[in-house]
Amino acid sequence: MTKNKLIDKLKLDGDLFLAPIAGYSDMGMRCLCYTYGATLCFTEMVSAKGLYYGNKNTAEILHLDDKEVGITGVQIFGHEPDIIGEVVGYKELENFPIIDINMGCPVPKIVKNNDGASLMKNPYLVKEMVSSAVKGAKGKLVSAKFRAGFGEVKNAPEIALACQEGGASFVTIHGRTREQYYAGDTDLDIIKKVKESVKIPVVGNGSVVDRDSYLKMKEYTGVDFVMVARGALGKPYVFSQIRGKDYDYNIKDLIEKHIAKLNFLPERVAVNNMKKHIAYYVKGRPNQKYIKEQIFKCTSIDELLRVDIGNFK
Repeated sequence: MTKNKLIDKLKLDGDLFLAPIAGYSDMGMRCLCYTYGATLCFTEMVSAKGLYYGNKNTAEILHLDDKEVGITGVQIFGHEPDIIGEVVGYKELENFPIIDINMGCPVPKIVKNNDGASLMKNPYLVKEMVSSAVKGAKGKLVSAKFRAGFGEVKNAPEIALACQEGGASFVTIHGRTREQYYAGDTDLDIIKKVKESVKIPVVGNGSVVDRDSYLKMKEYTGVDFVMVARGALGKPYVFSQIRGKDYDYNIKDLIEKHIAKLNFLPERVAVNNMKKHIAYYVKGRPNQKYIKEQIFKCTSIDELLRVDIGNFK
C-alpha cells in the first residue's frame, strides 16, 4: 500500500466527506449525502464505554444501510486506551472499515469527562489511544478528528504527529479551537501546518459550505480530503454543488426519502430526529416559521408527512 491507505483500501472516487455530526449524521442523512456525491460518511459519535457495557442505545447509531457496509466510518469517543482497544474489535463494528476517534467534541459534559477535545491536552495519551485502537482494530483503518487546539494553545500539529506515531491511517483537523465551538473563523493556517507536519493523509474541516469554500480549503492548505459538516444540514445536495455536477431535488422529496431510511427506529425517536432535520430542510424557505410550528406539533410519522412542506427547491 502507498501512504494513502484510504484510497488504496476503499477505492475512493473523490475527496468529499460528511462529518460525524452529533444528533444529525443518521442513516437517512448519510444515504442522501452519498446519493449526491459524498465520498465517505461517518456515523454520529458512539460511546466506547457504551459499547463496552452493552448499552442498547448504541445500536440505533450503528445501523447501516446495505450500500453503506464496508464504506461508512464509525466515530467513537472515550479516553481509556484499554477500552478503546477492546471495543474496536467488537462484532457491532465489523461492517465499518474505519474507526475514527473523537478528539474534538467541545461539549462541556464530554470535556469534563476527559473525552473529546480534552484529549488534546495530553499528546501522550492521544498516541496511546490510537496505538491501542490500531492493535485491536483487526486491519481496519484508524483515524482521529481533533481541533486547532484547546484553550489558547493551538497544538494540532503536535496532536497529528502523536496520531501518526500511534499508527493512524489519516487525521481530520477542524480549524477551530475548543472555545470557538462551531462559530468564528476557521484557521486555515493551522490546517496547513498539520498537513505539513505529517506524512499520512489529512482531512480539512471547517466552514466548507459550497464550491468556493471547498476550493479555498484545498488550495490554501493542501489537504488530501475535505470534510463538510453543518454545510450539509438540510442540503445533502451540497456535495453535487461542490463537485460541479448537475443535480436536482425538491425539499418534500428529500424529507420523504430521509424518513423512509429511519423506519428501523422506534416511531417516537424517528419523529424527534426528523423535527431537527426538517428545521434545516426548510431554513430560508417560504413559510418556514409556519412549517416549523406545524412540524414540532407532530407525534407520528403520518402527521409529519401530512404537513404541507411544499414542492419548492
